Amino acid sequence: MRLGPLRAVPGVVAAALVGLDGLPLEVIGEGGDALAAELASLRVGLDRIGRRLGAGNVTRVAFTSERVEVVAVTSGDFVLGVALMRGQDTRMAQQLLARLALDLTELPRAEPV
Repeated sequence: MRLGPLRAVPGVVAAALVGLDGLPLEVIGEGGDALAAELASLRVGLDRIGRRLGAGNVTRVAFTSERVEVVAVTSGDFVLGVALMRGQDTRMAQQLLARLALDLTELPRAEPV
């Protein structure tokens, strides 16, 4: 499991690895499928914002809601994300996501249409 190391992070509620097609390649936790779907949707919006602002690709996003802290990184055609209980320190999760993203280079990329 690629996301296995995230299980050791305190407070993890869910984690997901998702491709451009929006289908989860791997999930952790009961909310993993929902997180995967939302990360795919979020990536579309962030890519659009980056293009419209001329800012380039968004490679990392983090936000806090009433109950969770979410951190996500992109790597090529993939998005890796983790949701933690609010108030948890996200640094360990961020470092692991960055390392895991580097390992995604061996996964096949989507074929251009």
